[in-house]
Parts: sequence; structure tokens; C-alpha cells
Amino acid sequence: MASTTRRRSSAADRRSALEKRILSVIDELLRDGVTYTELSVEQIANAAGISRSTFYLYFRDKVDVLLRLSGSLKTESHAIAASWWPCGPGGGLDGLARTYELILRHYREHATLLSAINEVAAYDPAVRQAWTADQGRFVDHVVAVLEEEQRAGRTPADIDPHVAARVIVQGGGQVIAQQVADSDGSDDDDVARELANGYWFGVYRRARATTAD
Repeated sequence: MASTTRRRSSAADRRSALEKRILSVIDELLRDGVTYTELSVEQIANAAGISRSTFYLYFRDKVDVLLRLSGSLKTESHAIAASWWPCGPGGGLDGLARTYELILRHYREHATLLSAINEVAAYDPAVRQAWTADQGRFVDHVVAVLEEEQRAGRTPADIDPHVAARVIVQGGGQVIAQQVADSDGSDDDDVARELANGYWFGVYRRARATTAD
């Protein structure tokens, strides 16, 4: 019987491989001191070892590249964030602090890309809107966590899950972005712990350092 599992198309494989190669060369170019605004399609194509025509087979322009790369960055960070729930293995305050540590590490590994996104988002509405829209997935996850905790009676009923989720995600996002941009990472664990404390004690309003039960 033939397998019903659809194989990833060769075109998708080529696009994925090209995106990884372009991310690598953009990272190298940005580390050399060039801003994303200053980069040209020709520079990116040359550094990636492809022609301009090949570049345009996969991307509309260099903003399209940034949109795709930022989407991948957010998808990976969302997977990290979504792995944490208050109860069960890896839950509680310690698990939450560990989750923030992993998110910080993830963004620090892609610091040049994060810097480019923030740079272009300042003047390009498409990048700004895409980056902001991606936060919605994080907010939705936190809302789901808080609503489940309220149903279980572990979180006070007077907390508004939607407002609290926005504060946690947007406030935490700003702290993480600034931490990656302005520090050498030596205090990342401390920042992660304080972010976790703000989330945990702000939501549970009680001094519990293990799982909520």
C-alpha cells in the first residue's frame, strides 16, 4: 500500500536550504558592520553564491527575505515558549525561568537578525506589522494557560487573561530584545529569573517556587 505521507517538495527543500544560506551570509555581513538597510540584493546574492535572477525566483526583494527569516525566528521561539505549562514536568517557577533562559539563548544566537528586524521595522510597515502580528501567537498561548489555571482554581478569577497576557508578552519581549542588544549575556540567567518572577508572582500572587497545584 502506498504511503499517504506527502513528501516535502524539492522546491520547498531548495527554498529552505537557500533561506539558511542567506541567513548565514546576512549574519556575516551584518557582523562586519553593515546595516540591513545598506545591504543590496546583489551583495546578498553574491555572498550566498547565487545570481540575482535566482534570488528573485524565491524572494520579491530583501524585505521579503527579512519577513521570511523573522517568521522562522518567531516560530522557533514560540515552540520554546509553548513547551511550558505551570503543572507537570518542567512546570512551576523554575521551569518558567528555564524557558526564558532558552528564549534568551535563542535570540542571542540570532542577535544580528533581531537587530536587522528592529532596524527595518522602524521604517517599513510590512516588517513592523508582521513582527507585531507574530506576537499574537505568544499572547494566545499565555491566554490559554491563564484561562486553564483559572478554571482549575489556581489563578485568581479577577485576573483578565487577555490583558495579563499582553503585558507578559509585550513587556517581556522588550526586555529580551534590549538584553540581547545591550549586554554580553553574562547576566542572562538573572534576567530570565526576574522575567519568570514577574510572570509567576504577578499571576499567582503567592510565593510559590515550585509547581502550582
